[in-house]
Amino acid sequence: MEGLYINSSSQDQSYDYSNTTSNYQNNNKLDEYRDKLYFIRDVVVYIIIAVGLPLTLVAIYALYSMVRRDHVAPIYLINLLITDILQFCCMIIRVALNVDWMRYFIHRIYLSALIASVYFMVCISLERYLVIAHPLWYRFRRTIKTSVVLCVLVWVLSAVCAVCFYFTDVTYILFAILFLPPFPLLIFSLVGTLKALSATISVPSDEKRRIVGILVLVLLIYTLLFLPSIILLLEINNDKTWFLENYKLRLNLLSTIFLSLSPLADLFLYVFMRKGFIDKLLASVCCCRMDSNDISCPSV
Repeated sequence: MEGLYINSSSQDQSYDYSNTTSNYQNNNKLDEYRDKLYFIRDVVVYIIIAVGLPLTLVAIYALYSMVRRDHVAPIYLINLLITDILQFCCMIIRVALNVDWMRYFIHRIYLSALIASVYFMVCISLERYLVIAHPLWYRFRRTIKTSVVLCVLVWVLSAVCAVCFYFTDVTYILFAILFLPPFPLLIFSLVGTLKALSATISVPSDEKRRIVGILVLVLLIYTLLFLPSIILLLEINNDKTWFLENYKLRLNLLSTIFLSLSPLADLFLYVFMRKGFIDKLLASVCCCRMDSNDISCPSV
């Protein structure tokens, strides 16, 4: 799926447009329509890069200062934001270059960066789950060394995927398969955390609210921005005639924009990692009350 910003000629190869468009009497109109969609896509990419790249760099610097104070939790988020930087760089190169082979190579790196970002979100969710469900175990086992080892494993997986994507003809099927396992893990982390909340007394209420907010946000990012693209990839690979050409173009454009928005959505995780305003916001929401003993409500 060009969702992932390959140029027009590369998309024609990916989706076999040359065969499907032969069924249309007026190919010129379809080409003009496709060019308009590509133009919209490129404009959206420019905006995302202009807004997201500087904000992501600032967030990485701020989180790095937290790690130096012996905080473990931001390490996964830092790596997640690094994958976002890699995605931004791939977007810039793909838009700027007109060489097909270079776009093909950069596109594979972009896919591997997307996989790394999803698995770092899984690391964040599981780590937050352990804080609530197994606080004592987490307190004695949480070390920067452990976090670094997990981060290295994710990066190794990403590098292996990049090599496989470059030398295989089933790139998108493999991409979709690798994207499916995180979904049940994210659901497990959220459900397990909600079940363990009532029995946990060692975690402050504001921390509970922040943790649940992070888990809900991670699941929403995956469900709204990644899952539609995975479903679309599987459908297209199973049946390339499952939609009329213009509908495939529209859906492809939407999935591309959704994936491009994921780096911006990751910045909200940084907001949830910071104490202050977000705690007041979550405390004001009724559904975020975790323990009535910890939050006193004035009697009327």
